[in-house]
Amino acid sequence: MSKNVASKLGKGITPEQFIAGMTKNKEQFIAYKEQFQWPSEDDQQFFESLNNRDDLRCLILMADWCGDAVRNIPVVFNALENSGIPIDVLIMEEHTDTMDQFLTFGGRSIPIVIIADTGGAVLGQWGPRPKHVQAPMAAFKATNPDPQAPDYAERMAEVRAEILRQYGEGTDYQQYVVAELREILESV
Repeated sequence: MSKNVASKLGKGITPEQFIAGMTKNKEQFIAYKEQFQWPSEDDQQFFESLNNRDDLRCLILMADWCGDAVRNIPVVFNALENSGIPIDVLIMEEHTDTMDQFLTFGGRSIPIVIIADTGGAVLGQWGPRPKHVQAPMAAFKATNPDPQAPDYAERMAEVRAEILRQYGEGTDYQQYVVAELREILESV
């Protein structure tokens, strides 16, 4: 069955309200937002060209305590800023019903960016991380299905360290967020 988020359209907060209400990681979030640069002029023009469409909506499941949201959502906000696509930020803890429709490896991982039409039909989703950053977690989950295994926590810590290595220093990872988001939007 296809997913639909019609009941959540217009029920979130704006990106500005989210930033204003942050109680954790606000300075880091704003720093990533201010450091954003378009990977190319073509990317910038693509996102601006979406202003010609009034059929798209964006919902973002996230929370200010989440490191992946702090790194990735400033990029999403910047990319969509001049697109004309309305954004509803849904704080995960306040929208668990929606979160549970968008699980990653069976768990609640954020952020999740949902692209929908005006009727709420989900056209695409992105998150919680760029694909190359998520790859170590995907490999780990495929080979470590039992969270009760004695070495699970230790191995998970190794995976989280590898994820940080994949993000790398600075903001180079942001180009992948833009590219993956663009790929979704080009297909809808």
